[in-house]
Amino acid sequence: MGETQLKTIMITGVSRGLGRVLALEIARRGHSVVGCARSQEKLQALMADLTRDDAPSSSSSSSSKHLLKHLDVRSDNSMKEFARLLVEERKIPDIIVNNAGTINKNNKIWAVPAEEFDMVIDTNIKGTANILRHFLPLLIEKKQGIVVNISSGWGRSAAAEVAPYCASKWAIEGLSKSVAKELPPGLAIVALNPGVVNTDMLASCFGSNSALYQLPESWAPRAATMILNLTSEDNGASLTI
Repeated sequence: MGETQLKTIMITGVSRGLGRVLALEIARRGHSVVGCARSQEKLQALMADLTRDDAPSSSSSSSSKHLLKHLDVRSDNSMKEFARLLVEERKIPDIIVNNAGTINKNNKIWAVPAEEFDMVIDTNIKGTANILRHFLPLLIEKKQGIVVNISSGWGRSAAAEVAPYCASKWAIEGLSKSVAKELPPGLAIVALNPGVVNTDMLASCFGSNSALYQLPESWAPRAATMILNLTSEDNGASLTI
């Protein structure tokens, strides 16, 4: 599928950070956005921006072109219901971006509370698995689809004081390569390192030094172009924006 063909793009963790700017960029190009996040308030703000950026011809249909739901990827039941909803609404995604993620506060592993470790693993790994469990069968049924699992440079290297996050992103790399061997022709799953971008998550690790890195708004056009042009030939790849 080339980028000129309008698609439905699903983004988890869509209400903030890279998910938000990617959604806005994709909508600007005429594609439909479906997604979920844990903040109802931020989702409402994003929906207002998405519909404002829609094509002029979408006066009455703009509100139905995109679909955002207040859901947590850590809940398997919620992801099951989300998949069912998208089938009912005829919005089965062409591309899924598993973007929802969190990071631990900088700390040595023995000082990271168990609850914080669980939050990282449950969101970054189990959340991605919940999406795969309920959405891959839909893509397999229609014999096409791309899954983009957001990884990190720290999914291919290591750093002190972010061991839980590194572990989760190394897991995403391995999960993606393993699932790639299970997919039938026509589908692809990739691990995508977005690069270093000045988001709230980066600021939690780098502090004021995060200001030295690219802004999400300058990252989004390149990211959108790359994601929209992925094909089944990319299956199993570890890519970087």
